[in-house]
Amino acid sequence: MPSIWERLQNLFTGRSGQGEAVDGQDKPRADVDNLLGRKGESHAATYLKSKGYRILARNLSTPVGEIDIVARDKDFLVFVEVKTRVADEPSPQEQINPHKMNQLTKAAKFYLGRYPPPAPPARFDVVSIIWPQGGSPSLKHFEHAFEATF
Repeated sequence: MPSIWERLQNLFTGRSGQGEAVDGQDKPRADVDNLLGRKGESHAATYLKSKGYRILARNLSTPVGEIDIVARDKDFLVFVEVKTRVADEPSPQEQINPHKMNQLTKAAKFYLGRYPPPAPPARFDVVSIIWPQGGSPSLKHFEHAFEATF
């Protein structure tokens, strides 16, 4: 089985790999999406670090949902949703619907339960990445993208 690096290289160079074809591709769609998502999350974490954020957790799984990145930005605890797509239709940030906001809020509330009162101020950011196959990524960072739903 190829390493993750080889699979990412194959994904972005269009070389074939193992797996059944889906929509004319050599890999199942879920594998392609997962690889792109992980690569996008790594790119987002690198970007956030360059802006002075301290990454506290990645792919944090809670009983009520997952948070892509938990970071510290000065006094704020920041819950970051990363959306990575190969095209901008619909734009990744448009895919953060009320259901997703509620799910992220529940996961953030669960995470904040680890802190003694009063909890640190928190906010929700969205990082949108368009990463066309064979191309360079385009990243947009939306600070305070939405308010908590609780």
